[in-house]
Amino acid sequence: MEHLPVEVIGNILAHLSAARDVMVASGVCRKWRTACRKHLHSLSFNSDDFPRDMTTRQLEIVITQTIFQTMGLQCLSIHIDRTHEFSAAPVIAWLMYTRETLRSLSYNVRTNPNVNILEKCGRQKLEVLDLDHNTITGVEPSYQRFTCLKSLSLRHVSISALDLSLLVAACPKIESLALDFLEVVTSDPQSTMELTSHTLKSLFAKSVGVDKIILDTDNLEVLNLNALNLDLFELIGKGTLKHLKIDDVSVTHMDIGESTDHLEVVDVSNFTIVRPKLYSMISRASNLRMLRFWGVVFDDEDEIVDSETIAVSFPLLRHLSLSYELRDGLLHYSLQGSSPLDNVSVLELGWTVISEHFGPWVFGMIERCPNLKKLVIHGVLSEAKTREERQMLASFTSFIVCLMRKYVHVDVQFEYE
Repeated sequence: MEHLPVEVIGNILAHLSAARDVMVASGVCRKWRTACRKHLHSLSFNSDDFPRDMTTRQLEIVITQTIFQTMGLQCLSIHIDRTHEFSAAPVIAWLMYTRETLRSLSYNVRTNPNVNILEKCGRQKLEVLDLDHNTITGVEPSYQRFTCLKSLSLRHVSISALDLSLLVAACPKIESLALDFLEVVTSDPQSTMELTSHTLKSLFAKSVGVDKIILDTDNLEVLNLNALNLDLFELIGKGTLKHLKIDDVSVTHMDIGESTDHLEVVDVSNFTIVRPKLYSMISRASNLRMLRFWGVVFDDEDEIVDSETIAVSFPLLRHLSLSYELRDGLLHYSLQGSSPLDNVSVLELGWTVISEHFGPWVFGMIERCPNLKKLVIHGVLSEAKTREERQMLASFTSFIVCLMRKYVHVDVQFEYE
């Protein structure tokens, strides 16, 4: 070890997960202290890594001393639990000391008063910003401009719809935006979030407190919506979307644009839409490789999709995942037509309420997949089963055994809740 260059030692120290370990390692010898001071580019502080009886003031001192012993820090992560409330002064000192070289900042610190992160880190070289439990007010895009920022994550952050729009506009190179449990401050009972970015490629939105989301972007490739209750979602763009994931979402009107030629993955679960029809939005995605419909509520009986429709609409489909849904006597994804799903190699089928018809449906779906390699059965088993449920489960088990004997080349797996 004594022959290792200090630059290499600095890189080794940067791979330690906790700043506490870096502090211990830097005390090995003078060479390691030099490596820590001049060649350490990454530090991560987490209150869980320090003794429980450590006071807030002691934590402030340790973090301050450790940061000030480094030169050229590029990645800084500080996550302190909510039992600690730091003074604003040392936190501002950390940010001012590192901001000229910092490329990535992950920040979750409760301070009194609140520290304006945008003001301290704007107009610098920051590329990744992850804020947790923070309040953002009065965004000034002309001053708080992030010319290098590519990834922005806001989690448990309070911000107005206008400030969020201005913040995104102040990031001319942003590619990834994550909004998680966002508290949107507004005086309007019908709150609308409008975002415009010509560089954005990925959007994740979960539990965002608005009624309408309007997204204007020309290069969006990944859209992930989770735990939302919306009147309107509208995507304005050039049809670049490749990956669409929707989970636990209810929306009155949704529009993802007319062009879906680039869609490769559609993963929809626990989804309710009133208009327009969900399937009609994606039916022209002829390049689709993966399709998942799980717990999707179709309000219109004309929207019910069968295996024939899927086979014809998505000839390149490789991974198909469907849940057995029986509504008002009508079976979604019924076994209509005879067109095969030639390219499907992975098939996932499941139930939330077991039915005697589930087994034959599984068999029919397998028959339509001549090149199937893997079958995954998902099921929900209640703790207190009725006699009828036990009989159906036993019958299905016997059915699956026979199925596995016939299709010995298919890897069959089971996942039960």
